[in-house]
Amino acid sequence: MLLTPLLLAGCVNESASYVINGNDHALTVIVTQDYFWSKQAGVRLIASRLPDCQRQFDLGKAPMADLNVELFSTGEDSFLLRSGDVMWQVETQGCSQLPPPSDNVQAQPIGVFHLDGAKKLVFERAEGSVASSQ
Repeated sequence: MLLTPLLLAGCVNESASYVINGNDHALTVIVTQDYFWSKQAGVRLIASRLPDCQRQFDLGKAPMADLNVELFSTGEDSFLLRSGDVMWQVETQGCSQLPPPSDNVQAQPIGVFHLDGAKKLVFERAEGSVASSQ
């Protein structure tokens, strides 16, 4: 019982948001590492456009080393997330997950969610991106 805090001390449980149009419309990525020795983290996404919808998606596992979740716009209220070779497409009109995009999808880079040196998840806007973020 006394060792439990030590086992959890190095774990990551972080979130960062991309705010689309005010605080009621956002994409939030959550990264959780259950044990400090885990080399992978769980990645979840919350799509919200309040008061109409809010939904959480389990995006699976991603390697802790160089964790990057890139964010792209694929149209109005439609977004593509990519981590390595894995891609997910969501829309915020009804907060639903879309089928994987085709190879010729037009995607504009918005930014990237990544862990900084202190293992804090941050969203860094892509150079030239005009959409709002936080």
